[in-house]
Amino acid sequence: MKRVLLLILAAVLNAGVSAEAADLSEAFPLWPGSAPGSLGTNANDIPTLTPYLPAAGTATGAAIVICPGGGYGGLAPHEGNDYALFLAGRGVTGFVLKYRLGSHGYRHPAMLNDVNRALRLVRQRAADFSVDVHRVGVMGSSAGGHLASTAVTHWDEGRADATDPVERMSSRPDLGVLCYPVISLGEFTHQGSKKNLLGDKPDPALVWLLSNELQVTPRTPPCFLWHTADDSAVPVENSLAFAAALQRAKVPFDLHVFQTGRHGIGLNAKPPQFENVHPWAGDLVFWLKQQKWAN
Repeated sequence: MKRVLLLILAAVLNAGVSAEAADLSEAFPLWPGSAPGSLGTNANDIPTLTPYLPAAGTATGAAIVICPGGGYGGLAPHEGNDYALFLAGRGVTGFVLKYRLGSHGYRHPAMLNDVNRALRLVRQRAADFSVDVHRVGVMGSSAGGHLASTAVTHWDEGRADATDPVERMSSRPDLGVLCYPVISLGEFTHQGSKKNLLGDKPDPALVWLLSNELQVTPRTPPCFLWHTADDSAVPVENSLAFAAALQRAKVPFDLHVFQTGRHGIGLNAKPPQFENVHPWAGDLVFWLKQQKWAN
C-alpha cells in the first residue's frame, strides 16, 4: 500500500503522468503459475512487470520494457522506476521488469526467459494498455543493458501452436535502448555480472553465445546506445563493439559517448521534476521522436 501511495503522489506531481495512470500501475506476474525453472515461491522467484502509463491523451502507443541494472545481483530503482516515469511523461508506456537474479540462485536462461516473456506479454495485452504491438521496445542499463542486448539478439517469432496465447507472440523488440551496457562476456566484460549470469566456471559456448556483439544480424532492431569514455566498471568498449557490429550488419543505431561520468549515473535527476537530466536523456527523446515513438 505504501508503494502504491508513493506512485500516486509521484504521478500527481509529475506533469506527464496522471494519478489515474498511477492507480493502474500495479505489478503483475509474467506467468500465471510458477515461472519456468523456478526455485521457490518467494517474491524473488516471481518475475513481474509494473506498468507506468502516460497521462490521458498523451500516449503515443509505444511501449518499452525496462531492465534495471545491478550486476545480475540486484535491481537499481533509479534505472527502473525513474526511467519509466520519465518515458511516461513523453507519451511512452514503460514496463519495469523484475527479472530473476544470480544472487537468488538463478542462471541463464532464466533472465532471458523473463525478458522474452515480458515482451510477449506486453504484445498479448496490448489492448489493455493501448499499446501498438509493432512498437514494443526494450531498455536496460549496465547488466540490465546486457539483458536488453540479449533480448535484441536472442528472440523468436513465437509458437503459433502454443496453448498459452502469450507464447504465440513474438519476443523481438522493435528497438533497443542500451545505457552503459555490459555487452561482451569476453575481455571487456563486467566480471560480477558474468559470474551472476553464468556461475563460476561458465561453459565457453555460453560465453560466446551471450557475448552479444557477436550475435548481431541484419534482423537485429535499431538501437540507441550511450556510455562514458571513462566508465571504470563497464568499459566503453562494450558499446563501441556493439555499435560496430550494428554498422557491419547495416542496422540503424545512435551512439553517444560522453567524455566523463560515473557508472550507473542514470538520468542524474530524480522524479517527479527531472530537472537537469543528463544530456543522454534529451538525445534519447530526440531519437525516439525520429522513430515516431515519443511526444
